[in-house]
Amino acid sequence: MALSIPDTEGLSEDSELKEFKVSPAMPPVDASKSRFPYCVVWTPLPVVAWLAPFVGHVGICREDGVILDFAGPFFVNVDNFAFGSTARYVRLDIDKCCFPPHLSGHTCENGFAHSELGTGISWDDALRMGMHNYQHKSYNLFTCNCHSFTASCMNRLAYKGSIRWNIIDIAVLVLLKGRWVNSAAILRSFGPFFVVMAVGLLIAGWPFLIGWAAFSGLLVAWFLIATYCMSDVIHC
Repeated sequence: MALSIPDTEGLSEDSELKEFKVSPAMPPVDASKSRFPYCVVWTPLPVVAWLAPFVGHVGICREDGVILDFAGPFFVNVDNFAFGSTARYVRLDIDKCCFPPHLSGHTCENGFAHSELGTGISWDDALRMGMHNYQHKSYNLFTCNCHSFTASCMNRLAYKGSIRWNIIDIAVLVLLKGRWVNSAAILRSFGPFFVVMAVGLLIAGWPFLIGWAAFSGLLVAWFLIATYCMSDVIHC
C-alpha cells in the first residue's frame, strides 16, 4: 500500500524539509475538509483581531486531523473549530514527543515530572487526557483560554522534550512557524484590521493611533507579565 507523503509545498529551508522526513507516512493536510493531522491551528478572533490581528483562537489536532479546541466553560470543541475556519497551521513532529510505556521509558529529560503531569501512550491518548481535564475548567480569555489548553496538550506530549509550554510559547510558535492555508485566510485575518485602522485615522487622526498602540501594548504586557511573573494567576 502506498504511503501518504506530507505536504511540503512552500518549504524552502533544508531544516524544514528534514522535519518531515522522519515521518514519511504522516497523513497530509486537507484544508478543504478541515483536516490538519498533528497540527496546531489558528484563526483570528472576531472583533479583538480587528484591533490586534496577532490575537487569535487556537486548537490542536488529532492524528486523523480533527481539531480540538477549548471554546468555553467546561467545553472542548471536537471537529467544530470556534470562530471560523483555520487560517494558519503549524505541523508538529510526532517523533519529538515522549510516549513512555513505563517510568523508565521516558525519552524526555523530565521523566518523573512528565509522569506526574500525565502521559499518554500515543498522540491521541495524550490529547484525550488534556480534553478530559479541560472539560472541568472554566474559560477566561485572560487567564484560562484556548492557548492554555493547547499548551497543556503539548506538555502531556512533552513536545521537544519540554513540559513547560505556555500561552506565550504557543502564540510565538504560530507567529513564527505558522503556514497560511491560502490567500483568502490572509485577507480574512488582516483585512478588518486595515479597514478599522483606516477609518480610525480618517475620523480621529493620531489620537486613534496612540490609543491603538496603548491597547495592543497593554494586551501583550498582561500576557507576558501574567505568564512569567504571576504564573499562579494564569495557570489553569
